[in-house]
Amino acid sequence: MLPTSQSPIHIMIAYFARLNTSRLILWCYFIWYVAVVCLYFDASLVLWISSLGMSLLIGFALILASRQPNQATDYRVVFRLFLIPFCVSSYSALIKGKGFILLFPPSPRDLLVCLLSCLGFIALHFICKAIASPEKAG
Repeated sequence: MLPTSQSPIHIMIAYFARLNTSRLILWCYFIWYVAVVCLYFDASLVLWISSLGMSLLIGFALILASRQPNQATDYRVVFRLFLIPFCVSSYSALIKGKGFILLFPPSPRDLLVCLLSCLGFIALHFICKAIASPEKAG
């Protein structure tokens, strides 16, 4: 069992240990995105500004479409409503003309990097879960 201390490392372990399947999948999407950005980075300012512009337009539309009267705003959800369109538009621009099949890099090495990044994160989740779970008696 984790000590009652609220140090940043304990907070992070508890967060990663409590991830449900939906959040784990969202994290894997993000990790795949980061891996592809690292492998295929393009310093074109136009690419990143266009992606930011799409993010703002689509993010505001998603907020308007999902707003519920008299419901508190969850800022993590709002952040994701802007982050996801940014990632999608920049990902599309980065992979254009690079031989990707759907979301998958054409290079076996690059595909392995993306897969191992996600599998490593899933392993981290289970390690945190094991650390955070109460010790069983006996």
